[in-house]
Amino acid sequence: MEKIDLNIEGAIARITLQRPEKLNAIDPTLLRGLEAAAASIDHHTDVRVAILTGAGTRAFCVGADIHAWTALQPLDMWRQWIREGHRIMDRLAGLRVPLIAAINGFAFGGGLELALTADIRIAAASAQFAMPEAAIATVPGWGGTTRLSASVGAARAKELIFTGRRIDADTACRWGLVNRVAASDQLQGEAAAVAAQIAAQAPVAVQLAKACLNGDTREAMASTVAAFTEDAQEGLASFRERRPGIFKGA
Repeated sequence: MEKIDLNIEGAIARITLQRPEKLNAIDPTLLRGLEAAAASIDHHTDVRVAILTGAGTRAFCVGADIHAWTALQPLDMWRQWIREGHRIMDRLAGLRVPLIAAINGFAFGGGLELALTADIRIAAASAQFAMPEAAIATVPGWGGTTRLSASVGAARAKELIFTGRRIDADTACRWGLVNRVAASDQLQGEAAAVAAQIAAQAPVAVQLAKACLNGDTREAMASTVAAFTEDAQEGLASFRERRPGIFKGA
């Protein structure tokens, strides 16, 4: 996976954007690498949670590489950039397992759209957020309008998109854009700690809950499936015996 590092250790997968010299800007190769990473995580049934972050300390991701997409012809822009980008962002948002974004710097434009695919977002205190597309006469192209509105509400989403204004990590937390803020040197540890908490839960239940929270309203079916797993039997037994559960993901 060129420009992407995927590391799987036990139940936790870590995806790292590897273009620090370009502030982890997204070009077609990196975009395809994200798709390959998502496919690999879904293939590894032992994985229970994933972390998404950027290499370096300056940026999580500053969005689309302008040199990459401005070189495209209009139809190629639609076929290779907009449609593929939408599909890949949806693929990340729809991962079977929870996705945590550890936002270690700038998250601008497509980079913020990428962060918005995560279920949980943790920001470094130095992180900054913006949707600056209007300044170059375009609009968010990878689902940013809908996901940003769902996260912070329509009024604040409109303010960010219409003005291109940057907000800091504390403001992002107050607005609900991120779940919490960590000191920059503690960000990765904080993300790993949350990932470990998730990985310790019954994985099928977590994954079914994610499906429900992401719009699958068939909660009764999900609850029924979860109730008849081996993990559910172990959960009841551990509760009765007053001991930690030992879950197997089955």
